[in-house]
Amino acid sequence: MTFLRMIRLSRPRFWIYEFGTFMLGVLCGLRTLEDLSNPWVIFFGIFFLFPANLLIYGINDIFDYETDRLNPKKTGYEDLLHPKLHSKVFTGIFISNIVFLISGFFIPLQAFYSLLLFYFFAIFYSTPPIRAKARPFFDSLFSASHYVVTGVFGYFLVGGSGSIVLPVLGGLFWAIAMHAYSAVPDIEADQKSGIKTSAIALGKHRTIILCGVLYTLAGIALFPQLSFLGLLLVVPYLALMYLSYGANEKKLFQLYTYFPILNSLVGMILFFTVLFTLL
Repeated sequence: MTFLRMIRLSRPRFWIYEFGTFMLGVLCGLRTLEDLSNPWVIFFGIFFLFPANLLIYGINDIFDYETDRLNPKKTGYEDLLHPKLHSKVFTGIFISNIVFLISGFFIPLQAFYSLLLFYFFAIFYSTPPIRAKARPFFDSLFSASHYVVTGVFGYFLVGGSGSIVLPVLGGLFWAIAMHAYSAVPDIEADQKSGIKTSAIALGKHRTIILCGVLYTLAGIALFPQLSFLGLLLVVPYLALMYLSYGANEKKLFQLYTYFPILNSLVGMILFFTVLFTLL
């Protein structure tokens, strides 16, 4: 397997999710902008770009082969990972991650615990014996949690202190909705393979309604930190849920492909909002 294939496997269009969450956590924990030059920030910034995403999506593709071969997304929008490549992917994941895991012993203790939680949620989202992605509601919780603890990790890595309960709750609501919505286009393929997800348990329409409620709760949870910006940022998501509710399968998938763009734009707004408070 070539390095380029490894890059594709790690879903570069989704790199911004882990990296952006990490950097947002770092900014929230900074005392001054000069602390951005902390070598650990640069080191783990690299981790949350490629190795972390190779871990998440590589493991996912290995354990989801039986599902993926029935999923139309894997014949164009994403790649199907053939079993003969699985051992090579495992090797690539181990080599690219081991140095970062070992380095965790040299960072603040709270950051190290957060890193371990990231590995726990990222690995057991797809792998037995937990395999959360095949358990309704645990699937969205585990997926959301590995994103949120990435931000918590960044916060503690630079010595952040103080209560982060509301931002964590807001992040969880946001990320749970993000995962649940992304599972809606996969309902048919997951049903054929015998996997039961939150989207299957609730059905298309109730899942989309739940996502709308969760985005609203996320805006409310973030209101104390972001004021009305937190509420305004959920408006495009509510509009997307509205459009998705009555969409047919083809239209729904098209709307889903816009989702990473929307997430990236909203993430950038959050990032620069926090950055400007430090200037």
